[in-house]
Amino acid sequence: MEVHHHAHLASGETHTSRKKWTHYFWEFLMLFLAVFCGFLAENLREHQIEKEKAKQYIYSLYEDLKNDTIRINQLLAYDKEKVEALSNMYACYDTVMKDLRSTACMGILIKYSRSNRGFVLTDRTLKQLANAGGYRLLNKADADSIIIYENMYKGYLDFQTTVFQGSQDNVRNTLNQIANFKVIAPTQVATGLMSMAGDTTSSTLNGPLLFTEDKFLLNKWFNELALYLRTTNGQRNSATQLKSKAIALIQYYKAKYHLE
Repeated sequence: MEVHHHAHLASGETHTSRKKWTHYFWEFLMLFLAVFCGFLAENLREHQIEKEKAKQYIYSLYEDLKNDTIRINQLLAYDKEKVEALSNMYACYDTVMKDLRSTACMGILIKYSRSNRGFVLTDRTLKQLANAGGYRLLNKADADSIIIYENMYKGYLDFQTTVFQGSQDNVRNTLNQIANFKVIAPTQVATGLMSMAGDTTSSTLNGPLLFTEDKFLLNKWFNELALYLRTTNGQRNSATQLKSKAIALIQYYKAKYHLE
């Protein structure tokens, strides 16, 4: 039987030279660095996008706050007129109680106690922050400042819809019991225009107002009117605090983010 002998190749004369482990290490290292740098670049890009998105939220809120201050100023101006007019109730009370037919002074009191102008927050940005998870993009100081402002508004709104509205309802309900329909109805004709053009209702009565000579009910109306005046002042104070906070936030964001 024929035996074939294969000679061993001399050292270093392999058909395919084996690669050293260091070669594989450097290949792995270069691949790792490429992936890692890509990850860092993508992470940086996302961070920049989120940073820009956060600034957009702040700018949008900045514009909302400017709108809020304008409308709060309008509310405060109206309430100032209301407080000045209702402050005449004490002299009017004395006049009417002496002569139940001398009710002309009640016209201005009725005009400024029949309706209310509330303030509604511009909440477009607040809704976006809440619904789109935008708060996570803001730093803690910015997020906290927004939440404080929103909570202040909720306190204002709660007072407006409970205490203030309740006192106004009491005044109107008692007035309905003492007022002569034919005298008071003409003063209410323009009530539907209030929201668009201000309170254009008349304060002039075309005759003695009282339908009843019940001084108990009349006294009740003036007591409720005095409470309504106090709650109006309470609303003004709350709105003034809200305005101060809005102005402070405008100045804060303007300085921090160089807004115009």
